Amino acid sequence: MEALMNMKKAGLLVVITAMLVGLTAPAPRPVSAARASFGGSLQQPARAAQVSAERIRKHVEFLASDKLEGRRAGTPAEAEAAKYIAKEFRSYGLEPAAPNYLQPFTFVSSVRLGPKNSVQIKTASGARSLKVGEEFMPLAFSASDPAAGQAVLAGYGISAPEHQYDNYANLDVAGKIVLILRGSPDGDNPHGRFAEHTAPGLEIQQKTLKAREKGARGVIFISAEQDFKQDRLSQLRHDLNFLSAGIPAVIITRQVAESLLASSGSSLGEAEKPAKQSAAPLALENTSIEFKTDVVKVNGNSSNVVGLLKGSDARLASEYIVIGAHYDHLGLGGAGSLAERAEGDIHHGADDNASGTSALIELARVLAADRARLKRSILFIAFGAEEVGLLGSAAYTKNPVVPLASTVAMLNMDMVGRLRNSSLTVGGVGTSPAWKPLIDKLNILSNNGSSSGAEARRFGLSLSQDGFGPSDHQSFYVRDIPVLFFFTGTHDDYHKPSDTAEKVNAEGITAIAELVREIATTVATEPERIAFTRVKVETRPTGRGFRVYLGTVPNYSDQSDGMKLDGVRAGSPAERAGLKAGDFVVKLGSVPIKNVYDYTYALGELKAGEEIEVVIRREGREMTLKLTPDKRQ
Repeated sequence: MEALMNMKKAGLLVVITAMLVGLTAPAPRPVSAARASFGGSLQQPARAAQVSAERIRKHVEFLASDKLEGRRAGTPAEAEAAKYIAKEFRSYGLEPAAPNYLQPFTFVSSVRLGPKNSVQIKTASGARSLKVGEEFMPLAFSASDPAAGQAVLAGYGISAPEHQYDNYANLDVAGKIVLILRGSPDGDNPHGRFAEHTAPGLEIQQKTLKAREKGARGVIFISAEQDFKQDRLSQLRHDLNFLSAGIPAVIITRQVAESLLASSGSSLGEAEKPAKQSAAPLALENTSIEFKTDVVKVNGNSSNVVGLLKGSDARLASEYIVIGAHYDHLGLGGAGSLAERAEGDIHHGADDNASGTSALIELARVLAADRARLKRSILFIAFGAEEVGLLGSAAYTKNPVVPLASTVAMLNMDMVGRLRNSSLTVGGVGTSPAWKPLIDKLNILSNNGSSSGAEARRFGLSLSQDGFGPSDHQSFYVRDIPVLFFFTGTHDDYHKPSDTAEKVNAEGITAIAELVREIATTVATEPERIAFTRVKVETRPTGRGFRVYLGTVPNYSDQSDGMKLDGVRAGSPAERAGLKAGDFVVKLGSVPIKNVYDYTYALGELKAGEEIEVVIRREGREMTLKLTPDKRQ
């Protein structure tokens, strides 16, 4: 998924839901287990244990409690959740597939100010230095190179020729320090002409990259708030997917901006008026700025929790089924929160994803009690740091505890706690020819004890073919492993503090866990492993502001110098051009690429049907390929 919305799960789950191909069954209702296997409808032996709604409810209540403070990746609360899951795995007799069941990994969890941040301003009336934290703040993605040059105000920093508006049309900013206003000529209108240039979470990055493209030496944003402390950019925060913009960038107070403009005989109010009415820039006469930023990246520690249930068959026990769910959430809010007050309140994450984690824990219990019937082995993995870019599953597939070639399938449960009207989404159905026939059989209860012989269905299923998606199964699919993704849909509490335990449907989770149990048991007991299929998706996901489609899938955990590809979609322009999983895109068209934000920016510059060059790094060697984007449908 190449659009920036595909970087954040908050947008991804909504997008993936809209993409689903609905296959709705009549009169669905959750009932007891179906009896089915690949070979046909068979009566299963009695089980040693049943999935318990009460146990699931207990797990959700703990994981979503105030005590665990939202389980943000890299925090002691997330570590406490991992400890709880490991304790449960141990109590069921699962073998630790990593020391103490924990597979640790590190990631950039935050940033802090270094000691070398400075801004010096020189005007005709003299020179002054600004105070960091009071009059200016470096942006977390700022390059550490020093920047110096003549100052120029580039209005809102928007180049939109399609709307006959371009702040750079008559302005040469090469080698200069560019000042940029927040917002757009339409103000804060989310439905205005310039909405794609001012979208929350995108505006600053896009405007910075546009200034970089135009040759600016440095970028200075002018605060939108009279009280600098009220501007979120005055608080140093990082975005894992935009660790460096490749250009120095800071934000200054409105008061400093006023003094700058006053030295040129103007004012901020006057500067904003023409910017709203036209694209005219404002040169700042006899004004130069020199600044340097020093932002220190701080590593955080997270862990996957991995328990192993060995299969009973001497030959098939060396093949593995992964059942997974991520256990982290948003902590006290911040990046990813959709709450009106985005930071400061516990985001409990009961549905997202204490629900899937609780089902995982309960499945570990019941399948461990039934281990004699399982020929293949099962790995139970609670993934950390999913919310910041599928990092736990990426860490696992990079350093698997068993060979990926021996991994038969991956079943992922993410947000399975709000079953309504028995409607269940299952993604990844096209990743194996075995999936749809199996799911169809397991979803039907033949006769259901009725003399009429009518069939009853457990769920109203919405099936998606695609193995790509906004959760940890994607990390397995790109490595040619069949996947399934279970999901009960978004809701008004999504990524808000109000996603609390009492709103979770424990009986619904139980019904879904039973289905996952039967799928896992069937795959674990069949003589032959299921086949893998790479899905060619005809319906392309849409993304606001993007006119073209390439079919690339970014890797969010490895973006130090170029954008690594986790995969390319079958039949896509990227595949036709010769791009492959593992390639690093370092230039797309005329835009150098360091990360997924650069790539997203470059997409907005492309036109369907016009061939471009894409420079990639493959196995340490750079090569140039020709790529023709498709029109986005």
